[in-house]
Amino acid sequence: MFSHIMLGANDIAASKAFYDATFAAMGIAPGNTDPKGRVWWMTPTGRFAISPPIDGQPATCGNGSTIGFAVASPEMADAWHAAGVANGGTTCEDPPGLRQGAMGALYLAYLRDPSGNKLCVMHRMAA
Repeated sequence: MFSHIMLGANDIAASKAFYDATFAAMGIAPGNTDPKGRVWWMTPTGRFAISPPIDGQPATCGNGSTIGFAVASPEMADAWHAAGVANGGTTCEDPPGLRQGAMGALYLAYLRDPSGNKLCVMHRMAA
């Protein structure tokens, strides 16, 4: 369904460091910066990017917005969370852990990136 996700960032260097670290915990290579100053991370299943806003205004996070990434295990979720906190992210929501819901057991971890965007990693537990 999605070709890519792009988020605005006010400090590209700080945001790149954050995403390089959190994505490394998921086995994703560092991002590449294009001539327009955007940074792209590419996988076989999608692309993620950060960019200075093209209108020249400051980047802002969306109230009520969350971007979720799938991870292979609870350990990968914990590594992602730790890498994010160590690289300028802030924890939000509940601490990383198991949640029971209508969709079954999920292991979730939440962070805000250096620009305030809310992120989540999710691992669906075996039934």
